[in-house]
Amino acid sequence: MRIAIVGGVLLLVGAAAALFGVLTPDDLAELAGRVLPILAFVVAVTVVAELAAEAGLFRVIAERLAALARGRAIVLWLLVLALATASTIFLSLDTTAVLLTPVVVALAAHARISPIPFALTTVWIANTGSLLLPVSNLTNLLAAERLDLHPLQFAAITAAPAAAAIVVTAAVIFVTRPRQLLARFEPETASPPEDRLLFAVSAVTLVVLMPLLVSGVEVWIPATGAAIVLVIAFAVRRPAVLRFELVPWQLVVFASGLFLAVEALHAVRATDVLGVLAGTGHSPLDLLQVAGVGAFSANVVNNLPAYLALEPFADDPVRMVALLIGVNAGAIITPWGSLATLLWHARLVSADVEISWPRFMLLGLLVAPLVLVAATLALAATA
Repeated sequence: MRIAIVGGVLLLVGAAAALFGVLTPDDLAELAGRVLPILAFVVAVTVVAELAAEAGLFRVIAERLAALARGRAIVLWLLVLALATASTIFLSLDTTAVLLTPVVVALAAHARISPIPFALTTVWIANTGSLLLPVSNLTNLLAAERLDLHPLQFAAITAAPAAAAIVVTAAVIFVTRPRQLLARFEPETASPPEDRLLFAVSAVTLVVLMPLLVSGVEVWIPATGAAIVLVIAFAVRRPAVLRFELVPWQLVVFASGLFLAVEALHAVRATDVLGVLAGTGHSPLDLLQVAGVGAFSANVVNNLPAYLALEPFADDPVRMVALLIGVNAGAIITPWGSLATLLWHARLVSADVEISWPRFMLLGLLVAPLVLVAATLALAATA
């Protein structure tokens, strides 16, 4: 509810800017044309992920992975790492943070191994693993739209930094948690889905959706189609699941307010100082400067407003990806650096798993600079 309140206040700020002529009707029309399809995708893919989770898809996959691990925590963790990466890349960081976290934490608890490495894996990979595709993160969608890049063109530029960010994140988790990850556990028998038909429909829908998200079709179209398929399936089999809370309305209000407010700041040139800080150029140091400013800004105010404020100063694909490295992969120090982190912590609290914010921030201070440097240097080497 807090982010909805913040978003409502920002919408009022944007409305005032329009009323006093800071934003013209043409400015508003252009902004709406840019962001409405993106918000439509966010709503649709959230509904898809929520209903797939209700069908037991994530739980069943995680339990099958536990069976494949054959009692070895390190194998289970590597499989969860792969699942979290795939979930983040194709279904967005929020899906991994919100829907996968309670599943893998419960899995670790049932196996009687520490849930902490698994919890850190989901939240860190949700952020650091969200570089590869436009659909992985709302900031990526904005960047791809601004640069008019096909998803595969986007992935060609982001592949090396995305791989570097994931590998460094995984290495830090293993190095800091070796005893917990080298433990053994007694595997349990995987339970079948409660409704096999809903499970099958959800699985097939996601399998069909994933390639469509990189096909070049506007992503809100296949995501909306997938949402409609699952809504119809649940309306027939489990109508009680269909409730308004499936729609991420708070995020929509928050994002809409940010778009308007930051657009107004750009109109009065209040963000020009960020251009000086972000610098220019494409040398490794120049790209590290952009990424560093992005990471600092994201950890101060949140990654979405940080991206929106700095976007005009990353005016080509390489500098834009450097900015995304900062605001996506670098936003893991403060709790508010990304909305996914706050949602992840709420899920941990509901699962009775305790990671204090001071401890989280200290760990973030360790991993964020390593990921930032590795990913940015990988970008510079391949650009």
